[in-house]
Amino acid sequence: MSKPSLARGTRDFGPEIMVKRNFIFDQIKIVYQKFGFLPIETPAIENLSVLMGKYGEEGDQLLFKILNSGDFAKDLKENDLEIGSKEILKKVAEKGLKYDLTVPFARFVVMNRHLLTMPFKRYQIQPVWRADKPQKGRYREFYQCDADVVGTESLICEAEIVAMLYEVFENLHIKNFVIKINNRKILTGITESIDAAGKESDLCVAIDKLDKIGKEKVEIELLEKGFTQKNIENLQTLFNLPHDQKQLFAALKNWLAGSEEGLKGVYELESVWNLVENLGISISKIAFDPSLARGLSYYTGAIFEVKALDVSIGSIAGGGRYDNLTGTFGMPGVSGVGISLGVDRIFDVMQELNLFPEQLSVIGTKILITNFGEKSLPISLEVLSFLRNNGIKAEIYPENSKMKKQFEYADKKNIPFVLVIGEEEIKIQKFNLKNMLSGEQTLLSKEQLIAQLHV
Repeated sequence: MSKPSLARGTRDFGPEIMVKRNFIFDQIKIVYQKFGFLPIETPAIENLSVLMGKYGEEGDQLLFKILNSGDFAKDLKENDLEIGSKEILKKVAEKGLKYDLTVPFARFVVMNRHLLTMPFKRYQIQPVWRADKPQKGRYREFYQCDADVVGTESLICEAEIVAMLYEVFENLHIKNFVIKINNRKILTGITESIDAAGKESDLCVAIDKLDKIGKEKVEIELLEKGFTQKNIENLQTLFNLPHDQKQLFAALKNWLAGSEEGLKGVYELESVWNLVENLGISISKIAFDPSLARGLSYYTGAIFEVKALDVSIGSIAGGGRYDNLTGTFGMPGVSGVGISLGVDRIFDVMQELNLFPEQLSVIGTKILITNFGEKSLPISLEVLSFLRNNGIKAEIYPENSKMKKQFEYADKKNIPFVLVIGEEEIKIQKFNLKNMLSGEQTLLSKEQLIAQLHV
């Protein structure tokens, strides 16, 4: 007999945790729907032809591949091992678990383009899987809560994403956070301005580590990647940009004056700042972060990342603008922008900071009705239905057991009230309601019960 265990990077969720997770899901849904987003779902399994090549080489390595059913190795030949793992993969696996919700969404848009009203706003809350190294805040199976708009290049969409992020985290009582924003065009402009055009990917990979390894080690990594000392000297402006909003945009425009693409990125960034202010939202929690370079494989404009400042954990949300993700599926020219919230990390932040509302602990059964056998059971069931029909969360003890056992059950489940229905109570048509916290007992009619329990 094997000992039961969980796969690394996965977790079970009991009722107490699920109540809190559902609270997070509900708050996110409320905001998404408020901003006009509609729900969709896509399968857990996608064809590898859909997934591969969309997340960069590292992302391809982190995809969970599913072996073909039956004899998955039937097409392998003796010399296939010499060809390499990529060629072998084509013969043994055709499908994989989805890595994120954005690429499957792009496939969905292409396959359903004649049914969708453009611009199309969708939200999606589903699990995704990554063969990553498990650690605090990083799991192999986790939920994402995405909201995307496709079919428009309007920067209003970027501003509304910022507005949604503000509202979601305010509703979840996460007060101390920062929304980091960058623009892929600015990153392109930087490479052109430091005379390193064509090395954008290497630059982005290096400066994305700025917070983790520091400026000196980033410069060493750049030299190792073929950047010259002159390139790095020209890059120094990046490390000394002013924090003041007006001064920041002026400095960027001056630095990137020789790059049309870079200036376009600065204009887009400045426009988002202004639109956010026009929406009546404080820009105090928005910060330009030139080292932010996530999603290099498909982001083409704005890049977002949200960090909670009171805990030591990775980003709790991220997203950006992608201008041609659907092009890989034969539908070019459809621009989109979206955000993804990491529920698992948000949960960890709220748990660590004790931000969950206290009332979440009592949203289960409110009252347990006793069961003393055949004589009282019909009345017990009648009262049970009456309570439920009046919106009270009620259950009956399923077996004819001693009163002590039934009260212990209620106590272990944190059920705040027990209704005792015995022969004496049936005679007078009043039932004994016990408050499990105070120990107080009261004789009440069915109608009085409703009034008492709705308080």
